[in-house]
Amino acid sequence: MQFRRRLPSMTALIMLEAVLRRKSFTIAAGELGVTQAAVSRQIALLEEELGQPMFVRKHRAIEPTAACLVLGASLAQSFSNISDAIDAIKGAAQDVVTIGATVAFSSFWLLPRLADFRAQNPGIQIRVVSQDQKIDLDSGAVDLAIRFGLPPFSDGTVIASRGDEIMLVCSPEYLNRRDKGPLSTADEFIETDAEDRLWLSWGQWLAELGVHFEVTPSLRFSHYTETIFAARAGQGVALGWGTLVQTFLDDGTLVALDETRLSPEGRYNVLLPLKSRRTVAIDRASSWLTAALHK
Repeated sequence: MQFRRRLPSMTALIMLEAVLRRKSFTIAAGELGVTQAAVSRQIALLEEELGQPMFVRKHRAIEPTAACLVLGASLAQSFSNISDAIDAIKGAAQDVVTIGATVAFSSFWLLPRLADFRAQNPGIQIRVVSQDQKIDLDSGAVDLAIRFGLPPFSDGTVIASRGDEIMLVCSPEYLNRRDKGPLSTADEFIETDAEDRLWLSWGQWLAELGVHFEVTPSLRFSHYTETIFAARAGQGVALGWGTLVQTFLDDGTLVALDETRLSPEGRYNVLLPLKSRRTVAIDRASSWLTAALHK
């Protein structure tokens, strides 16, 4: 079994390096925030352990011995290496940006666009936190968040914001097989059960339009992503939030059932936590999100 050799106290080595660099016990003590007596004591203990002096004391001056210069050079290089390693670790951590959003926004809007961000910023890693519950910005879990609602918010600063419009969407196959004409009780309705009062239900949609008939959804889902997948599969009509379903309107897997549009009360907001750390990576992600949201 191998045993590591006992090394001198790290405190003593740090103080030796400071004294050698500053050429003064007093100035080194001030830099390290300790007393001159504490520095002298540590150097004395080091000299005792090494069996030779580190400094020659002269009137109002000190002169390092040859042994001190050899040890000091090694310490300076070692401390420099440690500092470089710490900077590298900090730099790596700063190149990770965590973005929080709802499951639907992450899946339908953010993920299809991340390739563009990564192409522009190849050294930055993106971590996405997707949850429909409100993200606690004070926890420090995310660097940026996209939240639907009405600003201002008590836990974050809005750096970008955009509204949306809601339409009736279904698959082309469903549109072709349904009876021609406006929405009616003959249609199959797909509902999302959302707690957020700003997330329109079928009842709210019809009330906003002044249409009076009772909707009994044939399908109900707890996540909007499932609602849209069901609509794309031809299972019925869903309320399509334009910002989220535009990709599917573009690729033709969804179509608008008619020309009706409603503007919801809330907005999509890009938020920086009030206690946000500032890094180049976060600044770049913030600028990209702002530009992408406004396109």
